[in-house]
Amino acid sequence: MMVTTHAAAALLLLGAPAAVVAPQFTAAAVGGALLGGVAPDVDLFVGTHRKSLHYPVYASLAGVVAAVVAVAAPSSATVALATFLLAAGLHAASDWFGGSDELRPWERTSPRAVYLHPRKRWLSPRHVVRYDGAPEDFLLTAALALPAAYLVPSARLVVAVGLVVAAVYTLFRRRVPDVLGI
Repeated sequence: MMVTTHAAAALLLLGAPAAVVAPQFTAAAVGGALLGGVAPDVDLFVGTHRKSLHYPVYASLAGVVAAVVAVAAPSSATVALATFLLAAGLHAASDWFGGSDELRPWERTSPRAVYLHPRKRWLSPRHVVRYDGAPEDFLLTAALALPAAYLVPSARLVVAVGLVVAAVYTLFRRRVPDVLGI
């Protein structure tokens, strides 16, 4: 899935509920959720994609612990940390439902979706979303982002920019490997 899909999911499922329950922590909740939704994909540039910074189990467990701490001792820092870790775990886990980790995932030549560190093995892609940038990926981004923008008005500009980026990426996704010469 596109990074914008992960960010929209984190915003709707984690940032918005935290902002509604504790509006004084809206910036922390939204910021943590958006950053956590994006952060795992930094491993596109460092390490092995969907292994080096994708921790579906460990990030999720750390996020649950951080959420308990945030409920017990609410502050901007604890809320941001909890939403960041939960969003990173959500991102990594949801990559299992997308395409593979390859540059041309529509060819389905790689059996690797995301690395499951506790089992020391790769999970196979489920192809619910065929590949990052597929038309259904854009629709999923919009379906997640629009309600989040309604619930968190302060995030509307970020949502609008994300939707534009997602639309452009969707239009050109299949050309990316050729443009990069790969």
